[in-house]
Amino acid sequence: MALSINTNMASLQSQMSLANSTQALEQNQQRLATGLRINSAADDAAGLTITDGMTSQIRGMNQAVRNANDGISMAQTAEGGAKEITNMLQRMRELAVQAANDTNTDADKKALQQEFNELTAEITRVGNSTQFNKENLLTGSAGASVNIQVGPNNTSDDTINIDLSQDLRAATGALGVNGLNIGSGSSLTQIQTAISDIDDAIGTVDEFRSELGATQNRLQSSISNLENAAQNLTESRSRIMDADIAKESAEMTQNNVRQQASAAVLAQANQQPQLALQLLG
Repeated sequence: MALSINTNMASLQSQMSLANSTQALEQNQQRLATGLRINSAADDAAGLTITDGMTSQIRGMNQAVRNANDGISMAQTAEGGAKEITNMLQRMRELAVQAANDTNTDADKKALQQEFNELTAEITRVGNSTQFNKENLLTGSAGASVNIQVGPNNTSDDTINIDLSQDLRAATGALGVNGLNIGSGSSLTQIQTAISDIDDAIGTVDEFRSELGATQNRLQSSISNLENAAQNLTESRSRIMDADIAKESAEMTQNNVRQQASAAVLAQANQQPQLALQLLG
């Protein structure tokens, strides 16, 4: 190579090599520091777009899991209140059967009616007071479409409905047990009617509880599916987004050597114009 004072090609080439190795080394260091292969759109524009979409889906799925758990909690709260109503209805039926026995005195029947009335009032109180996040669950006011968002997108397949349209209060609802008479002065026909009405009420509550149980199972299944899908999508995102630590470490070592070599060669190349001047002397 010819010696030149004005243009030092060896120095220019060494500078370019040093810049390239330094840039590559900095990229290795950044990837190792963050653990990410893609730290900006410049690293992989297409990969960044894909992983951002995956991140949206993953975060949506994780939130959907929390939503489904809230739905299960709501259904469990409603079912718990309904269970207490079932227990009270069972006791009311027991009292009615006892009242049908002619061995009872009028005082006995009066006492049975008093407990019967207290249970009726308590059923209404439980119906009015069973709430989840200030929403009444057993009065029918929540309606048939309490929507639980169990998916990351806005489609009909991403929601599960909890039907809370049933009014389980004794006085105003579908139970029909308010005002039943089993006390003194009641006829056998009246008591038998009370037993039949209570049986119908128990059936109504049991149907409501069965629907809630089925909904809880469905929500639990959606949670399992969401967690599995989120895990698989997270693994897919990792393959695109995350840095290969072993590969980056090896490349960093190579680029570090190249950087030092380029710096040494550049130092020598910068001496060439001085050598040309010495020849002139």
